[in-house]
Amino acid sequence: MKPLRTALIIGSNRHGRFGPVVADWLLDRVRARADLTTEVIDTAATDLPTTFARSPRTDAALAGITPRLAAADAFVVLTPEYNHSFPAGLKNLIDWHYTPWQAKPVALVTYGGLAGGVRAAEHLRQVFAELHAVTIRDTVSFPNAGAAFDDAGLLKDPAGPDAAAKTMLDQLVWWGRALREAKAVRPYGG
Repeated sequence: MKPLRTALIIGSNRHGRFGPVVADWLLDRVRARADLTTEVIDTAATDLPTTFARSPRTDAALAGITPRLAAADAFVVLTPEYNHSFPAGLKNLIDWHYTPWQAKPVALVTYGGLAGGVRAAEHLRQVFAELHAVTIRDTVSFPNAGAAFDDAGLLKDPAGPDAAAKTMLDQLVWWGRALREAKAVRPYGG
């Protein structure tokens, strides 16, 4: 069976962000699977205005992002928790697009302080439901993420996160295949 084309979206664009450390860990797990291929979309590398006004600059930014989102069969969104929610840059990327999310699964990986980003995940579930996407129930969460990884970017205790990632990615593959097959028989009319 053809692997699922998966877009890993790094949701933080803050200076000095921790997201790339978590993304590297996650990419190792995704790339080890034969049932997934992945492409990284980093909100820090996007140039989308928050005004939703079209311009040549906006069109150029969208031309570099929209086809990549549209080509994905599934998404993994990696986000920190900022002020009990997810970052504005991630919301902006999501809001500039509508149809690329429809009838596709979205897995959530979060990190943060004591809550580990779970409030960001719950907010994202509401947003993606509005966009006709299916969020995966099981997530991977890193409470006190900075303390969970060593200075080389390796998890100090990988057993729990590795098991959670396997469960989440297994579910992402199941939903991704089911939705891809369903859309091949009957286009989604959302």
